[in-house]
Amino acid sequence: MPEEWFGRLDLSSAYAVQLAFLDRYIAEGEFQAGWKVGLTAPAMRAQQGVHEPCFGFLLGSGHRETGAAYRFDDLISPGFENELCLTIGSTLRGPGVTVEEVAAAVTHAAPALEIVEKRGNFAADLPLAMADNAQQKGFVTGKAVALRPENRDLAGARVRILINGAQREEASGAEVMGGGALLSIVWLANKLAEFGRSLEAGMLVMSGSFTKQYALARGDVIEASFEPFGSVHARFE
Repeated sequence: MPEEWFGRLDLSSAYAVQLAFLDRYIAEGEFQAGWKVGLTAPAMRAQQGVHEPCFGFLLGSGHRETGAAYRFDDLISPGFENELCLTIGSTLRGPGVTVEEVAAAVTHAAPALEIVEKRGNFAADLPLAMADNAQQKGFVTGKAVALRPENRDLAGARVRILINGAQREEASGAEVMGGGALLSIVWLANKLAEFGRSLEAGMLVMSGSFTKQYALARGDVIEASFEPFGSVHARFE
């Protein structure tokens, strides 16, 4: 994003730029796999001085299966987050989408890693980061698990983060939106309505990290192990 745009966009304009990029990708033959929700932790929002999460889009070309290998030199200041990737089984169209409607619409959860890039010095300019698709580079998913009464409490899920075999952190799904990933979907469906968009059946949603974002180094092997949804891993060569 050109430096001359620093300080010139508000969030609404930034999302309009982001969605224009999405429309161009689709016109050129790309496939939209779904959406991502970021800044789902209250502490992260307070740090950025904003009152709500943020969103970005996911492209089909950015989706890889667990065990994926990335060329480190192909990435720009990369990092990763650990998330549940949720499958939308029936279309959610805001405004006014409720958590009950989301619970009925979400069919599967997969352990996932979001691969992010810091493609500019956007720490002090959140709108520019949103125009640049909220740091999104790609996402890696494990096997999707059908949601049933015994595993539907996503706030009760837990994750362990391992880098090169060493555990770095453990956290609860309640860290996402203060009550679990379904609340991310509620926010997203209603926010997208402001821009004439909806969550279509079959889309995937990266629903927000359980922990802080981690930087990546050449040679890293990363793993996120989610209870009760399984694990996902990737390496960076």
